[in-house]
Amino acid sequence: METIRVLVADDHPTFREGLVRVVADQDDMEVVAQAGDGEEAVQLASQVRPDVAVLDVAMPKLNGIEATRLIKEVSPKTAVLIVSAYGHDPYVLGAIEAGASGYLLKEARIWELVNAVRSLHAGETVLDPTAARKVFGRLVHSTSRGRDTSQRLHQRELEVLKLATKGMSNKEIAVALSISVRTVQAHLVNIFNKLEVSSRTEAVIRALKEGWVTLDDLP
Repeated sequence: METIRVLVADDHPTFREGLVRVVADQDDMEVVAQAGDGEEAVQLASQVRPDVAVLDVAMPKLNGIEATRLIKEVSPKTAVLIVSAYGHDPYVLGAIEAGASGYLLKEARIWELVNAVRSLHAGETVLDPTAARKVFGRLVHSTSRGRDTSQRLHQRELEVLKLATKGMSNKEIAVALSISVRTVQAHLVNIFNKLEVSSRTEAVIRALKEGWVTLDDLP
């Protein structure tokens, strides 16, 4: 079984240590580094190249959004999960634009955080549902259409993207379309390449802007 290598960064020792214990207790995870501020998180990420980095949004020296941007520069394959006490639109929007693949509130249950780490490692996106709808709505209305659509998706790719928009996992999409999980993954790779994006979040944003899906398709 593959072990997910996790970096945890939070300036509150109690929350950080609690999250570290929870992650360390999972059979498929290990904590490879922990940091108390954003600068340390970026430095450690460049050294250990974790699979997933779990960051607080409000940290000293460097906030979680800026830390996310820098981590994606020094370790592009690291998926970033922001865990914050704040669900305000600017924080969520900033995190997505910086390259985060997940955004959860600290009030989320432990199992939700743990499953979010697994989902991000599997190439999926996890966002607080209410915040996601607000942010996607703002992104759609703030950017006009008119992009080159010569790389328009094939029908099956659109079907996969629409189901991904609903928050379905790769396995759930495979069952719904009666195809294998490997085929779903292949379709997602093609979708990302055609749309020139690197995550489900970016793909959904592009699909919304192009009108291929609507806000009603969101969970």
